[in-house]
Amino acid sequence: MKRTTSRYLLLLILLTSFTQSASFAQNLTGIWRGYFVTDGFEQYKFELQVKQTGSSVTGVSYSYLSTVFYGKATLIGNFNKSGQNALIREIKTVELRMSGGSQACIMKCVFKYERSGKEEFLEGTFTSKFENDGFVNKKGDNCGGGKVYLRRVTTSDFYIEPFLRGKIKTTPVIVNKAPVKKTAPTTTPEKKTASPKPAPVIKKPVTKTNPPVTNTPPPTGKIDTVKITTPPVVKNNPPVTLPKPLVLKNRTNELVKTLIVNSPDVTVKLYDNGEIDGDTISVYLDNKLVLSSKMLTASPLIVKLKMDEENDEHELVMVAENLGRIPPNTSLMIVEAGGQRFDVRITSTQQKNAVVRFKYQKQ
Repeated sequence: MKRTTSRYLLLLILLTSFTQSASFAQNLTGIWRGYFVTDGFEQYKFELQVKQTGSSVTGVSYSYLSTVFYGKATLIGNFNKSGQNALIREIKTVELRMSGGSQACIMKCVFKYERSGKEEFLEGTFTSKFENDGFVNKKGDNCGGGKVYLRRVTTSDFYIEPFLRGKIKTTPVIVNKAPVKKTAPTTTPEKKTASPKPAPVIKKPVTKTNPPVTNTPPPTGKIDTVKITTPPVVKNNPPVTLPKPLVLKNRTNELVKTLIVNSPDVTVKLYDNGEIDGDTISVYLDNKLVLSSKMLTASPLIVKLKMDEENDEHELVMVAENLGRIPPNTSLMIVEAGGQRFDVRITSTQQKNAVVRFKYQKQ
């Protein structure tokens, strides 16, 4: 009898645990903010304010780049609880501030929901179409696609929509050295406005000139044989291995990803992944400090790597100096190497550093 009771209690605990884990993110109601990056490597800010009823989702979206231009659109969608997938589709632009001659686009996003500790993320891809006819592009024409990275936050860069007021916990926005105006902000960035592209560089063809043909007859007689000795290949001095700093010794160093790059020139850009909440990091390249206590914002922190066949492996370590207002310390790493592009989401704490390894493989 006792054994049966124990089994029943164990089964009840397991069912309760499963129900609690399955209940996570059963409702997307709230504010989600982050970035979308186009296939042309242009990055824009993106914010969703949504309300979920059953599996249906309604709300608004903001797409913006500077503090002057932005676009606001209504949206609909649905959330698949079992698959943890969401489809969000913009319906109509309702507010628009952008430069003359630009056209607005409406987006369709396919998201995958993920949870890491207390943080929640929506990540996926988007496609877009021109909303109205323009001088060049017509309504419905392809406006491009790319990737989207959002995180659930408690503040808005604009204002809380009426359908969310009183239904979510919000954090007051603290602005340093400047009074907070109580009017709805009118400064936020651009609605998917393509930046003017520089004119392509046209390389002039190189004209090869054949050497003049001479009528000199070939030499006669015995030709001396000349022995050619190939000089030995002298390699450059190998890089000096620096001692590991204490912060890399005293914390766990977790390998997040290994990236194979084909270009010798690699650019790493680090952004705050979602709400700008004061996350501060230091970055070590091969045990050498290259960024010290830098705050993650919407503007990138940039680290450049030089790869070659002799120095074909480098290691970048992100160290959390603090955890910001919303732990853990999270960042979005965008790596550009020639025509290659990688997106890596980084999470670090004051006990664990995040490591990204780069390996050079000449194409």
